Amino acid sequence: MPTAINFDELRKLTGQGAQLVEVLPTEEYEWAHLPGALSLPLKQLDEQAGKLDRSRPVIVYCHDSL
Repeated sequence: MPTAINFDELRKLTGQGAQLVEVLPTEEYEWAHLPGALSLPLKQLDEQAGKLDRSRPVIVYCHDSL
């Protein structure tokens, strides 16, 4: 199950080697993304998941304005 984390937890986890993945569409990622985040648009996630290091935790981020 997904777990929400705050910015301090994000920094701690990425500092410990977790991968930060943004699933925003490419245009939105280019406009505004978190530093160090890998872009894997949601619609391409299945086919591009091989880019991830399976031995490291993954943090997935998607800005939702709703």
